[in-house]
Amino acid sequence: MIHERAIVEAGAQIGDNVYIGPYSVVGPDVKLQDRVWIGPHVVINGDTNIGSDTRIYQFCSIGEAPQHLGYKDEKTRLDIGQRNLIREYCTINRGTAQGGGVTRIANDNFLMAYVHIAHDCQVGSRTIFANCASLAGHVSVGDYAVLGGFSLIHQFCRVGEHCITAIGSVCFQDVPPYVVAAGNRASPHGVNTKGIRRRDFTDKDISELKSAYKIIYRNGLSLQDAISRLKDHAWQGRYVPRLVDFVMTSERGIIR
Repeated sequence: MIHERAIVEAGAQIGDNVYIGPYSVVGPDVKLQDRVWIGPHVVINGDTNIGSDTRIYQFCSIGEAPQHLGYKDEKTRLDIGQRNLIREYCTINRGTAQGGGVTRIANDNFLMAYVHIAHDCQVGSRTIFANCASLAGHVSVGDYAVLGGFSLIHQFCRVGEHCITAIGSVCFQDVPPYVVAAGNRASPHGVNTKGIRRRDFTDKDISELKSAYKIIYRNGLSLQDAISRLKDHAWQGRYVPRLVDFVMTSERGIIR
């Protein structure tokens, strides 16, 4: 299953039923789990672990050294989970010693062409990154988030679960869960109703999230007053408390 024109360096660990296409290069510290598929002209370097059933298409650079001036060849890692689909020309860098040492991507993600994920990013499961979406260093992205094409996320920002960014969004602050973000600079544009309805949120869940959104964004309250009002309310579902926790723990502030 390894093409005769592929280069797999001594020390690489290759699972069962792995395919490696022509002219691809797999470094000595790489681990490919069962049924990983690597297309042609892919370079995988560093201490990189790629989970089972992941597919990586041509011209990707995976696990290369971080684009960080403070990086001094420390041993850092890239962990990629199971069943990820990584399309053409994606670049995913491993971590830095200053940032915890690990870039991590969980399971069942779809990264379209030219996506960039920088050092020390933490990406959840079942996300979608459209073409040319890019994360700067130390960004975290929650489960089911969708980044529109050419979306840019500033370093140290968080993108909450089940949110969506429109094409060309530039996010300099945290994007709360369940929110639609758009623009440069990005601002909130309502609750991601269509997305969460697809994921079996009930009408009651959606109604509560819309009410919480109005308290944060539509009632003219300061953020602290909005948080106080949200905490005082007896929410029946589990989603608004998660939204409140995200807002309360934001270090960069949320888009408003």
